[in-house]
Amino acid sequence: MTHVQTPKVVKKKLFSPIWLLPIIALALGAWLGVKSIRESGIEVRIHFPSATGIDIGKTLVKYQGLTVGKVVDISIDDELQGVNVDVLMDYRSAPFINQGTKFWLVKPKASITGVEGLDTLFSGNYIGMLPGDGESRSFYEAEITAPVITPGNEGLIVNITSERLGSLDVGSPLFYRQIPVGQVVGYRLDGTKKIIVTAFIQQQYANLVKVDSQFWNVSGISIDASLSGIEVRSESLAAILAGGISFSSSETSQEAQNQHEFSLYESEEQAFGGIEFMLTATGSESVSKHTAIMFRGIEIGHITNKTLTDEGVNLVAKIDSKYSELLAGSSTFWLEGADISLSGINHPERLLTGSVINFTPGSGKPQQQYSLLTERPEPANTQKLALTLHSDTNPGISAGAELRFKQITIGTVLSSQLNDSLTEVEYDIEVDGDFKSLITKGSYFIAESVLSVEADIDGIAVSARDLNTFALGALSLVRSSSGQQLDSGASLNVFANNSDAENYFNSKRLINKQLTSQNGADVTKGSPVYYKKMQIGQVEQVEWQRKENNFVIDISIQKSFASLLTDKTVFWRNSALSINANLSGVEVEVSPLLGAIKGGIALGLLDSPVAGSDKHLYDSKFLALSQSTAVTLTFPASVKLAKKAPIRYLGHKVGEVRSVVLSKDLSELIVDAYLYGDYAANFSQQDATFSIVDVKVSLAGIEAPEAIITGPYISVFPGVSTQTSSEFVGLIEKPFHNVDNALTIIITNSSLGSINKGTAIFFRGVKVGQVDKYRLIDDGTGIEMTAHIENSYRHLINKTSVFWDLSGVKVDVGLFSGAQIETGSLETILAGGIGLATKDMTTTDNMLDSNDRFSLSPALDPLWLEWAPRQTAK
Repeated sequence: MTHVQTPKVVKKKLFSPIWLLPIIALALGAWLGVKSIRESGIEVRIHFPSATGIDIGKTLVKYQGLTVGKVVDISIDDELQGVNVDVLMDYRSAPFINQGTKFWLVKPKASITGVEGLDTLFSGNYIGMLPGDGESRSFYEAEITAPVITPGNEGLIVNITSERLGSLDVGSPLFYRQIPVGQVVGYRLDGTKKIIVTAFIQQQYANLVKVDSQFWNVSGISIDASLSGIEVRSESLAAILAGGISFSSSETSQEAQNQHEFSLYESEEQAFGGIEFMLTATGSESVSKHTAIMFRGIEIGHITNKTLTDEGVNLVAKIDSKYSELLAGSSTFWLEGADISLSGINHPERLLTGSVINFTPGSGKPQQQYSLLTERPEPANTQKLALTLHSDTNPGISAGAELRFKQITIGTVLSSQLNDSLTEVEYDIEVDGDFKSLITKGSYFIAESVLSVEADIDGIAVSARDLNTFALGALSLVRSSSGQQLDSGASLNVFANNSDAENYFNSKRLINKQLTSQNGADVTKGSPVYYKKMQIGQVEQVEWQRKENNFVIDISIQKSFASLLTDKTVFWRNSALSINANLSGVEVEVSPLLGAIKGGIALGLLDSPVAGSDKHLYDSKFLALSQSTAVTLTFPASVKLAKKAPIRYLGHKVGEVRSVVLSKDLSELIVDAYLYGDYAANFSQQDATFSIVDVKVSLAGIEAPEAIITGPYISVFPGVSTQTSSEFVGLIEKPFHNVDNALTIIITNSSLGSINKGTAIFFRGVKVGQVDKYRLIDDGTGIEMTAHIENSYRHLINKTSVFWDLSGVKVDVGLFSGAQIETGSLETILAGGIGLATKDMTTTDNMLDSNDRFSLSPALDPLWLEWAPRQTAK
């Protein structure tokens, strides 16, 4: 029988999934279009003088080595004055393309000063960019040269004016004490007579440039030739080849700012010191630049410049600073050359070297302008100053000996004899009238050494005086700053040498003090007293006081250093060699030679408001400045401890061991130590604890590893008692101190097992505490372990908590169940451990108190791992 199939009606879907494909494609295309427009870049046009070295599609734009654009087109500008370079910049550079932005072409350049743009030899020329401020713009005029100051190359820009450029060029180095600190970056004409040289000083040396710095040209080689010889000078090979500028600065002047202007001197002699003034002359054909200014055959200055004016010729002169005291208001200058007459020729060397300007000093304040005479003037002051000199001994001075000031003869010794009481030697002297103003109240004379020998690590220098000094001796004047003139008949002192003079005046201005010390401190009479390695006094006497069992040391301090003697003053023994070695390095301090040979004492000032002890001589600088307090500790004789071992609190050094000796019965170790002044009050309580810390190696790790290098040291912890003490009994084991408000608990077990001091307590594998100590219960039935839970985890433990032993490897073997091996982490296998789990959430009802007790379960109950209450930190 034929079956007729019934038609099946299928309902048409309103939306087919196939239509998602064009929708997704449309969205993706829109996103790509927007992204393409957004990242299409920014078009910028830069005008260059020429397109040399620039290629379309190849030349890149770089900033700090990062590519930020590319050249896409080059065209000639409308006025035929250059080319327009179109650049497509990265869209991310939009914030930096502003009105102040600069562009320039970087290409290799080799000159005598060095090579620039070396990287372009491999990557090709590129356009450099320096971001600026202002509004956004799209057209720029390219810079001819790269900016001087760029990111990562900061510094100071100064302008140096000069009349001529000489061999200076862009790139010429700038020197400070022959160290290159910058370079010339440009120069330009200012008007018709002045050149402004722009120099760049590196940032680390910018502080060396002061407002009164002196700059001079050190280009090439300087040759000074005369009858006395030839002197050749140069700064460096770079300065010979490329020119150069050097400068000097004072330490106290204000630092110069950007664009500060300086003058460029032609030589170091012109730049340094001295007094500059003007000489006017109606005719000066024989005077030129560098003409010497002479005084009694010694060159004391020179002419630095010569200019023509309506009134005549102006000469700019400079007298060296060491002779500046000779210049006065009534000083006279005259031109003098070779003198040819029937009797012969005077100064024949001037036929070759030219005329010189002679000078005589005068009195009064120096002027800014003097007249240059053509002939020697008549002496204005011929009356001499008669004086008497006194000395304890005769330093080898005879009648006829010269009186000198800076090796210029200013007078003569007339006679020498003993005084009426036969206690001193007297000298009658005459000072020339021109030099009377040099002799002031407080001045004195020193006998010049016939032979001078100076020895140092660089070698030995020997110098000898002239024959007149060998035969008669000579006296050198040391001026006083009082300014009070002396009349004839006045008396002054004369000394055999500078040391005698210094000792004499020091004895007139000394302050005496007395120090006490437990030992002689290796000082004797004459041992120096130093302040910052400068001698300010000496030891006068050292005496032993038997009754007090100490030494008394008398010292004297110069009155000029009286301001150092305050309630903050402390003294300490000045060791010949001090070595301070620690993990951060080794510091070696060497005493001055005299202090190393004779011993010495150092003076220092405390920075803290605590008053110092200026009657006690400390053993070291550190103990003195820290105002240390002495304590005595006793340990068992088995303790290993050495002198200088540190005393530490939580790793910080708060004292040191002074000496370690055994008691008379050899049962104890007596340790004399210092607690530093800033900390002594915190560790002087009767219940303060001192314990030995030494390196300990175990499966739990290394305890106190720093003791491997430093050796055992003492750990100290403050007490709470109100009573203080200076004697303490030390502990062998360092006790646990709850410094972080940790929770202390007691865990009991039948045996100790592999648990030890330092065994960690874990909560879900995270260490939350540790065992601090353990002991047998008094009745011997078990072990009592004291542990702590860190404060940040104390909310995880309450009275529903349980503890179990995680130590080692546990093996459970059954006849039918097989073998089951349970292990913890590698740390717990090696060093042991205790597990912790908490059943209920911590509340006020189940919260623990310190020293609550728990039993240690031998094994983990799997149900404990399912406990997961939400705990909230309090």
